[in-house]
Amino acid sequence: MKKLLLHACCAPCGAYSHEYLTQSGYDVTYYFYNPNIFPVEEYERRLNELLRYCKEKNIPIIVEKADFENWNAAVVGHENAPERGSRCRICYGIRLEKTAQKAKELGFDCFTTTLSISPHKSYEMIKEISEKLSQEIGIEYTDVNLKKKDGYKKSVELSQKYGFYRQDYCGCKYSKAGMISKE
Repeated sequence: MKKLLLHACCAPCGAYSHEYLTQSGYDVTYYFYNPNIFPVEEYERRLNELLRYCKEKNIPIIVEKADFENWNAAVVGHENAPERGSRCRICYGIRLEKTAQKAKELGFDCFTTTLSISPHKSYEMIKEISEKLSQEIGIEYTDVNLKKKDGYKKSVELSQKYGFYRQDYCGCKYSKAGMISKE
C-alpha cells in the first residue's frame, strides 16, 4: 500500500478525496498548507473543520504553518486575474510545491491534492504543475481528477452528513472580493 500525502484545502473537499483514495488502496495522510486563505478567521474555520473530521475518523494530518506574506508577495500583479488564471497558477504552484517537498522529506511514496474536486479549479493546470514538481523534486504525483468521478456532488453529500461548514469562495481575498461583487 502506497503512502500518499494529500494536500487538503478544507473538510468538504477532503472527505470525499480521502474516501476515494483509501478505497483505491492508498494509505492517506492529510497535509494542510493554505497560505491563500483569507481572512485569518476563515483560515482557522477551515482548518478546525478538517481537524474535527480527522479526529472523528482517526486520519493523520500534518498542519504546516502558513506563510501569508510570501503568498501575498507572489501574487502581486495578478490580483485582478480571473479564477483559473495566472493568480491561481501561482497559488497552486506554491501549495503543491510545499506538498511535494514535504512528501519527499517525510518518505511518502506519492502526493496529490483535493483541489481537483472543485468545479472552480482547472484540473489541467493542477496536473501540469504537479507533474512538473514531481520531476523536479523526485516524488510521484498521483493523478486523480475527482470531478470526473462525481467528486464534487459526493463532497456536498458528505458535507451534509458530517455537518461541515461549506465556504462560498476559493479562499483568497481576491476570490472573496469576486464573490461579493457578483452578489
